[in-house]
Amino acid sequence: MFRVIDRKPDISDDADPHAPEQQLKHQQHTVPNAKAAAAAAAAGKEVQLYTVEHKATTLDGDGKVPAGRKQKQQKAAARDLQPQVPPGPVLGEIQLQHVDFAYPSRPEILIFRDFSLHVPAGKTVALVGSSGSGKSTVVQLIERFYDPQAGAVLLDGRDLRTLPLRWLRNQVGLVSQEPTLFATTIYENIAIGLPGCSGEEVEAAARAANAHGFVSNLPLGYQTQVGERGVQLSGGQKQRIAIARAILKGPKVMLLDEATSALDTRSEALVQAALDRLVVGRTTVVVAHRLSTVQGADAIAVVQGGVVAQLGTHKELLRDETGGWGGGRGGEGRGGVVGG
Repeated sequence: MFRVIDRKPDISDDADPHAPEQQLKHQQHTVPNAKAAAAAAAAGKEVQLYTVEHKATTLDGDGKVPAGRKQKQQKAAARDLQPQVPPGPVLGEIQLQHVDFAYPSRPEILIFRDFSLHVPAGKTVALVGSSGSGKSTVVQLIERFYDPQAGAVLLDGRDLRTLPLRWLRNQVGLVSQEPTLFATTIYENIAIGLPGCSGEEVEAAARAANAHGFVSNLPLGYQTQVGERGVQLSGGQKQRIAIARAILKGPKVMLLDEATSALDTRSEALVQAALDRLVVGRTTVVVAHRLSTVQGADAIAVVQGGVVAQLGTHKELLRDETGGWGGGRGGEGRGGVVGG
């Protein structure tokens, strides 16, 4: 059987246009065979070769779709968009436009309310603020671990929801506080960043990440098993392996989420030097508590109360006495820590 749908809304003659709720439904015609379906199509009616359930749309007293229902419909429409790889090269411009967001486990608590942030292509923006302010949430939205309830996250002007997820993840690199390593060799943990790469490329990435030295000193070198979640390596070693993987991947956008916060001073210096090489020429979002990590960024965004409360370079924010960054301390607390 075939179902033909007349897209013109059908409102019964006896319906009250001023009623509080009005139901609008598609007309549906069932045709017995393909010949009849072809005839119906020739008459200008749309033929569906599968069954689709059409839900009625409820209108309010003014004949409009209620705001909450309209928002749900807009989200559903975004999900229904066919993802397509954008033409041309990726520049790496990131924008969060008027984003509202709450985690699914706590839908009643809004993390962001009309949150906006612009990261120009090839620039570094650092996010600082107290714990729980939403700094890492920005990273998760750019990676599209979650979608916003309202607003949009854009890459080069395109809504992330319109981009193929696998393609998007190939354009974005992430180095977090606790890097993800797999229970295999150091070589495989680096090479996974670029399937089909050569041994020379893996070693070059390790050198750029300040990892080649300690790897070469291991009895099995690059064939050393790292154990479950890299348990056989120190924190600094794991971070440098993760950075080598990101270097090999060559993403246009880098996300650094507290990448050095759990390291001792010596390890931090080695990892930070590797990160400095990694971010050259790439759009970078840095989440950090340490002033030494963020003060060289092209811009610093102070996240507070679900919005960007201050934005500027380190020197510009120092001159702004109205915000928490001013007063000559740059938001720095004990131990060079920014925020909570």
